[in-house]
Amino acid sequence: MIRFVLVLLGAAFGISTVVGYAQEARPEPKAAAVGKNVGDESSKKTKPAKSDEQYLRIKKSDKGQPQALQTAIVRYVGKKGTKNAGKIVDLVGVVHIGQREYYEDLNMKLGKYDSVLYELVAPDGTRIKPEDLKKSRSVIGSMQSGMKDMLNLEYQLELIDYLAENFRHADMSPEEFAKDLERRDDSVLKMVARMMGAGLANQSGGGDAGMLLAFLSSDRSMRLKQTMAKQLVDVGTMSAGMNDANGENTIIKGRNAKAFSVLKDELSGDAKRVAIFYGAGHLPDMAQRLEDDFGMTERKTTWLDAWDLTRN
Repeated sequence: MIRFVLVLLGAAFGISTVVGYAQEARPEPKAAAVGKNVGDESSKKTKPAKSDEQYLRIKKSDKGQPQALQTAIVRYVGKKGTKNAGKIVDLVGVVHIGQREYYEDLNMKLGKYDSVLYELVAPDGTRIKPEDLKKSRSVIGSMQSGMKDMLNLEYQLELIDYLAENFRHADMSPEEFAKDLERRDDSVLKMVARMMGAGLANQSGGGDAGMLLAFLSSDRSMRLKQTMAKQLVDVGTMSAGMNDANGENTIIKGRNAKAFSVLKDELSGDAKRVAIFYGAGHLPDMAQRLEDDFGMTERKTTWLDAWDLTRN
């Protein structure tokens, strides 16, 4: 069960990028410096968190049949009278395995921004090179790769163009990630255990029985996608279970704080249209930061089909 939950967490929050790729990744020679303080800002907030269902959902037909797993692109615009007035920040949520058409559409959309801030726990300035993927893939990443073959889907790191000129690394380094966990006497497995203790394993109603029935179905890929899409949405709604006793966690809040230090640097320069390209599970906390710390307001949401749930 823990292995299955880790795969789902990787799909929603990018944990596969946390565990493995960083050790082999090659940083760019001219990586810009970012703020030193990582992960403390969100603990100051008192407003209720945004709902994960605003960023990851299952589209259904009029008869209630699952049609697609969808991720959101949510646009925020700086309010008049603020230093970010008129500037645009789009939260581009993503799942890390999906249809080829989904990633092709994302590549086209991401090419239109002044800057795209992307996630990868790796040295500052790291670029993902296709030739590095096989030798540096983590255990979780390998499990995700096996999952995408079983579901007839594709792997994000293999199809997104991370060498695009407007892409900028905006995530913790492995050292920062480890130090933040150590500071709180925490670990990835402890966070998973907290989520499971909060009821994650039972959220989708079908549980292991649903997975078994899907495996035995003649339409196995389609049934597995439908079952796992439900599990994936449940992972998003249970993300609060990651928090420690002080309401902190490294995977979402710590990494988001680092990403937003890079965003602050971008918005203080010439960038007027910025995308934050992160796992969909990161977006509720990011939306709150944009409203509270950047004087921005939500304008519109665009939904993209990540998985077609009507075919194998």
